[in-house]
Amino acid sequence: MLSSFKNMFRIPDLRNKILFTLFIILLYRLGSNLTVPGIDFGAVQELNSQAERGGVLGFLNLFSGGALTQMAVFALGIMPYITSSIIMQLLAVVIPKIEQWQQQGAVGQKKITQWTRYMTVGLAILQATGITYQFNNGLLGGGQTNLPLVSTFDVPHVALIVLTITAGTAVVMWMGELITQRGIGNGMSILIFANVVARMPAQLGSIRAEGDNIIFGIVMVVGLAMIVAIVFVEQGQRRIPVQFAKRVVGRRMYGGQSTYIPLKVNQAGVIPIIFASSVLYFPVLLSNVVQWQWVVNFINNNLVQPDNFWYISIYGVLIVFFTYFYTAITFNPQQQADIIRKQGGFIPGIRPGPPTERYLATILSRITLPGSLFLAAIALVPQIALAVYDVRGFPFGGTTILIAVGVALETMKQVDSQLMMRNYEGFLT
Repeated sequence: MLSSFKNMFRIPDLRNKILFTLFIILLYRLGSNLTVPGIDFGAVQELNSQAERGGVLGFLNLFSGGALTQMAVFALGIMPYITSSIIMQLLAVVIPKIEQWQQQGAVGQKKITQWTRYMTVGLAILQATGITYQFNNGLLGGGQTNLPLVSTFDVPHVALIVLTITAGTAVVMWMGELITQRGIGNGMSILIFANVVARMPAQLGSIRAEGDNIIFGIVMVVGLAMIVAIVFVEQGQRRIPVQFAKRVVGRRMYGGQSTYIPLKVNQAGVIPIIFASSVLYFPVLLSNVVQWQWVVNFINNNLVQPDNFWYISIYGVLIVFFTYFYTAITFNPQQQADIIRKQGGFIPGIRPGPPTERYLATILSRITLPGSLFLAAIALVPQIALAVYDVRGFPFGGTTILIAVGVALETMKQVDSQLMMRNYEGFLT
């Protein structure tokens, strides 16, 4: 391990990429702690205390690394870009033009990226305006704040705050693309990784200070067990063998090789958790609009309390549903069966065409069920711990570990490939 770590810095190209990535992360964390002008510090402290109780606000604060409740320049983080990317993927199913762009290779991907950027800026403006209004009136988190967030709540000051946060989102998007082009790993994933990991030491310290050694030991054991389980499931895949027929072109023979289609157990990644939390966020907004007191009371007493039975149950069901939903969008058995048939391949024992499509759909449905249940279990561990043991600020939240482990594995694979190209021993070999 130590020799592989030294080898990373012996290669000038790889060393420059790693140092550049660390420099961008440093700038990103700096911007995540610079509060926008015109914000009352006392109200910011109340927002932080609400986020520590978990729920929707705690989840949104997770992806910003604490910058959201800090009302920092990078308050929205990379979330508008992620939302825009997901929307573009969903629109590709219903808009033929976007589907054509996806099939055009680099040229089409460039167009999709351009429209994703435009949508990111638009969403950043809407979200920055929304959180400024909601946080100023204490409408997120199920309670009213005692202090207004904006010192002078008028059009010029609100416009300045919205413009600053929107510009920060654009800079974050640019930083992510810089890491992808000149650094190591996927830039957007690296920034999310930096956010979710940045809060772990403080949360561990608070648990150690507030609880006893037994609670601290239990938290550490549960965290390590979750890491092992996530690594095991993230690496798990069902390999469907594909055989290509031999064909003669001129005097040469092509084909005849065997390969496989890797279907991951967790095909959807962390996207279902994001979708489920977004859906749970809608009733919170609804409670600010409707006039029926019983609806407001039900939402405030159940759907914004992370240790509530209804919150845990609805959250788990939504995660399972969106796992199937997103997997069906990202992997099309009919399209995959057509690609195999056009390339002269077949699955041993399965006829090409519709039988291959039905076979792939059946396999995908079977492996998606344990994957969805695993996602739900991982996401609900902090809520269950909060309800049973009253553990506040659980540092090894399922979403946190899922993102951290997934990004770490993908980044280490890229580092390994760079080392192996230069005849060095990698981390994972």
